[in-house]
Amino acid sequence: MSIGALAERFGLATHVLRHWEAMGLLAPARDPAGRRRYRADDLTRVAVILRAKEAGLSLDSIRSLVGTADAVQRRALLSAEAEALRSRIAAAQASLALIECALGCGREDFTPCPHFQREVADRLDPATPGVPRHQSSSAW
Repeated sequence: MSIGALAERFGLATHVLRHWEAMGLLAPARDPAGRRRYRADDLTRVAVILRAKEAGLSLDSIRSLVGTADAVQRRALLSAEAEALRSRIAAAQASLALIECALGCGREDFTPCPHFQREVADRLDPATPGVPRHQSSSAW
């Protein structure tokens, strides 16, 4: 299969496949003219890369995972990725709780709402009440 056909099959740009090849994620065969020829195992590898990216893994992490034959090392890498994913999920859940709190407030301005204030209290420095400990790029 040509690079164009493979790219079309997965809805990718051909430069993405070339980048993955440069990173060592793909190693297509070459025909006598030097053109890339993708085989069934390359299709499987592309599907694995896409699925891993959907799971939030970086290309470097994917390269490490697919590049090791050591099961212990692979499990360690997967454990680290699972912990990072758990952290992202927890942060997303906290963000959703804050947004749902604001949506659930019956006031026109939800920022003085006591329930909303409790939701953002962890961002206030106890030593200096009313002064944010962390800066946010978005404003309510």
